[in-house]
Amino acid sequence: MAITTFINLPVRDLATSAEFFRSIGFTGAQPSPDRTSIMVSLNEATQLILHIDSAFAEYTKVGITDTEASREVIVGLAAGSREEVDDLVDRAVAAGGNALGPGQDTGRLYMRGFRDLDGHQWSFVHLAG
Repeated sequence: MAITTFINLPVRDLATSAEFFRSIGFTGAQPSPDRTSIMVSLNEATQLILHIDSAFAEYTKVGITDTEASREVIVGLAAGSREEVDDLVDRAVAAGGNALGPGQDTGRLYMRGFRDLDGHQWSFVHLAG
């Protein structure tokens, strides 16, 4: 069975956030008919759906996490190499994201992270074979 992952996040500005994610390798920008969300794709199996804050709160029926004060989730994605991890995080930082320090290297695992424009935490990981 093939499983597609849909990551749903609230954002303040759809167009700016979609452009941020396109700059690090996500593709497309398919807005919803009511223009309250937009979908970008990392690959066929990973879709990111960005929602304006009010639409996200209406959908979830709870308040939106204050990313300055707490984390609800860390989105971790695998990369094909250490160089790809560095490239993805460097592109995120160049597009306005915030780096979460230097890479962590345990020998078998290499990881770097960043926070996107809305403060959501991401990490890219390479596992050595």
